[in-house]
Order: sequence, then C-alpha cells, then structure tokens
Amino acid sequence: MTTIDDVLQTVPEPAGADIRVEPVRYDHEGTALLGVLAKDVAVSGPRPAVLVVHDWHGVNEHVEARVTMLARLGYVAFGADVYGEGVRPADDTAGQVAGSFYQDLPLMRARVQAGLDRLREDPDVDHSRVVVMGYCFGGSAALELARTGADLAGAVSFHGNLLTHDPSDAGEIRAALLVLTGAADPVVPDAKVAAWQEEMRGAPEVDWQVVTYAGAMHAFAVPGTDAPDHGAQYQERADRRSWQALEVFLAEVFDEELAAL
Repeated sequence: MTTIDDVLQTVPEPAGADIRVEPVRYDHEGTALLGVLAKDVAVSGPRPAVLVVHDWHGVNEHVEARVTMLARLGYVAFGADVYGEGVRPADDTAGQVAGSFYQDLPLMRARVQAGLDRLREDPDVDHSRVVVMGYCFGGSAALELARTGADLAGAVSFHGNLLTHDPSDAGEIRAALLVLTGAADPVVPDAKVAAWQEEMRGAPEVDWQVVTYAGAMHAFAVPGTDAPDHGAQYQERADRRSWQALEVFLAEVFDEELAAL
C-alpha cells in the first residue's frame, strides 16, 4: 500500500537545498491556530507561495508531506489550520467538525483568509504570486476563499465538494481555478460537477478547468484512505496525475518555466 512517505519521495529534495518544516502558531479572532510552514532556507528573497488547506482530519502528516513537496519545488508553503490548535478529529467525529464549517461558510472563509494572511507575513513570499489549494474539505475551502475575491493567482481543489451559491458570487473570483475530481466520487457526483460548471459559465471572465480521473473515488490523493464501501479510496494513478496537473498549473499562473515531469 502506498504510504505518505512514498508520496513524499516522489519529489526529491534538490541538491543544495535546505528544506525547513516548522510548526507556526497564529490566531483568528482569539482562536489559537497551529499550521506548518515549509521553505528552502538556502534561498533568500521573495518567491511564489502556496497555501495548503487540510482535509476533514485537520493539519496532520499528510499536510506536512504536501508542504514539504511544494518547498522542494521551490515554493514557500504553509499548511493552514481551519479548525483550531488541538482539533484533529478522528474518523468518527471528523464529519461533524467539518460539517460545522460547511454550515458556517463565512467562518470557513475567514479561517482560510487568516492562513493566507499568516503566509504573507513570511518575508520570502512574493505577495503577487500566491495560490491556495486543498484536499477534500480543504478543496472546498480553497474555492470558497476564491469566491471572496481574494487576491490570488489561483485556487486548486483536490476531490473537494463543489458548492454552488444562489445568488452566485462567482463573479467575485479573481483567481484561476483548477478542480481535480474523481469520476467515481459519490460525494461529488456528475450532477454536482455539472451544476458547479454551469455556475462558472455565468461568470465568463473566470478562468476555470475541471479534470476528472477514471475510477477515482473521494480522497483519491490521500494515502492510506481505504473505505471503498463509503466511496473513499486512495488511487495512486489519480494522485500522481493530479499532482502533475498541479505542477503545470502552478508554473502557468506563476509564469515559470516548467521542469520536466
């Protein structure tokens, strides 16, 4: 079975790099938050940055692996904490915790914004080149931040629930959007994908794309997920292809030359 460490090793640390991964405490309106920051300290000066939003389990080793991979690609990466320090629910309570934020989208958006603000405090971040991305719950949250009109180069959802809004606020989106979804995901069935796309068509100025992976269930990019009876299962092929799609997207929105994949 593919592990998080296996996925981490798909992006090797460049020669001469000094990748530091450190916990970062910050807060939002009195709520203590604990994120994780990764960057190459052998390089100085502003560079593009990526905000990573966790799935419904909160900031964990998967988030740490992804920010490390992004730092190895040359970005400053920060794993934001939407839930609050110490709130890292297990399977039996994660749905309830995530659900409380789905029921309070202004709070969800504000917590992701707090993570973005903290990322931009880092002196090595180029404020004009920042992308937000997330997995499952975090994918939904990344798209919600984009709907606020946040100054972002892009927003990426890995198997996130695709929420639609009536009245639509799609016209507020300033970021390019990349949605990576599974063709066998019961959480995000074809009808939801179609409804989300229809809403985006109502805002023709928004640059968006949807990539669908055959046979991929919910959480296809989270190693260790193995609950096919509940529609959630890791798929190495979809994980690999979606990460490659992310790299291409980041290079495009950050106006960089893409390294050979």
